[in-house]
Amino acid sequence: MGIASGNPRQLESFVCGEWVRGAREGLPLHDATTGEPVALIDSSGIDFAAALNYGRSRGGPALRAMTFHERAGMLRALGQALMELKEEFYALSYATGATRSDSWIDIEGGIGTLLSYASKGRRELPDTRVLIEGDVESLSRDNSFSGQHILTPLQGVAVHINAFNFPCWGMLEKIAPTLLAGMPAIVKPASQTAYLTELMVRRIIETGLLPDGALQLICGSVGDLLDHVTGQDAVTFTGSASTGRRLRSHPAVIANSVRFTMEADSLNSCILGQDAGPGTEEFDLFIKEVAREMTVKAGQKCTAIRRVMVPRAHCDAVVSALGKRLTTVSIGNPADEAVRMGPLASLEQREEVRARIHDLSPETRIVFGDLDRIEVISGDSEKGAFLNPVLLLCESPDNARAVHDVEIFGPVSTILPYDSPAEAVDLALRGKGSLVASVFTNDPVIAEETVLGLAPFHGRVLIGNRTSGKTSTGHGSPLPVLVHGGPGRAGGGEELGGMRSVKHYMQRSAVQGAPRLLSAVTGRWIEGAPARSDGVHPFRKSLAELRIGDQIVTGKRTVTLEDIEHFAHFTGDTFYAHMDEEAARANPFFDGRVAHGYLIVSFAAGLFVDPAPGPVLANYGVDNLRFLTPVNPGDVLQVRLTCKDINPRGSAEHGEVRWDCRVTNQHEAMVAQYDVLTMVAKSWP
Repeated sequence: MGIASGNPRQLESFVCGEWVRGAREGLPLHDATTGEPVALIDSSGIDFAAALNYGRSRGGPALRAMTFHERAGMLRALGQALMELKEEFYALSYATGATRSDSWIDIEGGIGTLLSYASKGRRELPDTRVLIEGDVESLSRDNSFSGQHILTPLQGVAVHINAFNFPCWGMLEKIAPTLLAGMPAIVKPASQTAYLTELMVRRIIETGLLPDGALQLICGSVGDLLDHVTGQDAVTFTGSASTGRRLRSHPAVIANSVRFTMEADSLNSCILGQDAGPGTEEFDLFIKEVAREMTVKAGQKCTAIRRVMVPRAHCDAVVSALGKRLTTVSIGNPADEAVRMGPLASLEQREEVRARIHDLSPETRIVFGDLDRIEVISGDSEKGAFLNPVLLLCESPDNARAVHDVEIFGPVSTILPYDSPAEAVDLALRGKGSLVASVFTNDPVIAEETVLGLAPFHGRVLIGNRTSGKTSTGHGSPLPVLVHGGPGRAGGGEELGGMRSVKHYMQRSAVQGAPRLLSAVTGRWIEGAPARSDGVHPFRKSLAELRIGDQIVTGKRTVTLEDIEHFAHFTGDTFYAHMDEEAARANPFFDGRVAHGYLIVSFAAGLFVDPAPGPVLANYGVDNLRFLTPVNPGDVLQVRLTCKDINPRGSAEHGEVRWDCRVTNQHEAMVAQYDVLTMVAKSWP
């Protein structure tokens, strides 16, 4: 469902299971290219307390009843459904001023984030409703009292307040970890481009893939919503630092210790290494990257390069090369295939950019671009919010203040000359904390000094050079698997980052008690919990028959000197501790020749494996392998193998089983301990 230019439609909010209009007609939202009204927005009359309660009472219980794998499957199906509808989103996205390549980041990038979390959820999380963190802590000598950290979903609602520049990705990158964690969400997009978010939410709801109450949408002001948040809710915000600080200091947020994540102003830096002068591949990559970050989304990205640190000796070359490259950027109607940069999101945003450039005028001068003469190859330069890229030069950055404090949210960057890597880092840190910085160098010494200097003040640091030039995702691209956020001025939050962001919507609790009861809570066998030996080898049991705690204690095997020497010659591992008695005795860890660790593991497998075809389909690895006591010729090995964890694999015909394997000697001393990982059929035959 598109929105025809000149025929604005009243946007609706989706709350308490239905689409509702605001009580008033609403404020007009305009096409960034033509200035024509495309939608009206208003949220007056909505009962925000009821919306929160609806999410808590309907969406939350439904999501928490699902396992991590079921939620991951839901995200995967949703991502696939949205991908089939992408052309509808692209058609409407032109009204925001975005070109198709700009919108690819927003639309397919957002959908890709959903799919990424779906994949990571299946690979990295168990098919359970409780997430175990860390090892069991034994709190008594006799294993009668232990502790385990667990993570469970918060029982409130995640309120996501988003910025105007990424109406699709901004929503999807936040709800992906939220829903995977098992928490419902209320999304509040910035009004300027809310019509695109509303369209995507409509299509999401129409799929029927989400439980009732799992996702709600507010188009317009959030009113008194934050008055009703509790300690079980979470609030995330993307936008200006001033608005973020106001929301973070809301009385209810403070009083209830509500989890608050902010991604705010960020004066991101890009540093040209002193080794990367004109004529080097790094110089060319640097010029390309700065120009791209200035013009993608017309510079309206929280990760865009705002400050460009350049060795003083190369300053003129950089100004010339950047100006030459920016001259080739065609500006106009984003629906025009020949256009590389569309307008800003609104005329108001254009005036804001011009005002901020004026704020920097005492410290900078324009070395490329014209604020008044706008050249477009299509569209109306006055009715549309067009602006040429503008390059500023601050010749005395050490004495400047505004260039390190004022973020210009548009196609504008400032060049700052420097004389040493330490000075470049110092200039970057004056931004008081940023989302991302980059350094272009092929010198390991410069890379080390610069990155270690930047890291404490940045959420992400990119090193660009000739080796990664063709494969790098670039300075301005947040990735689902890496942290997106930054310290200090940038907000202090960590969005994305794989499982880190999922855990943000979960409560970490330390559970203490008898191992039998801890095992019941976590669904994982631990030392001290009951084990079952019913006479049937556990490897003869399918997932339908296997139970946590099923155990076998094997027969015994004596390790001989002939075994050790045969293994050494057969494998080629003739390390002296296995072959030279005198040298082995001189080793502080051994009393003489010892068996290979991998020989012990091999003998252990020979003791516990049931060789006939059966439900155990494959052994695909071991985790946490440790050799604890040396094995000498004549020692007798025995294995205790216990079913520790069972994870069915969704629609697959098999699942993962984790076994606790403990190898002991004739003195009952632990020789080796590790987890064996196997794939087991759900049914057999």
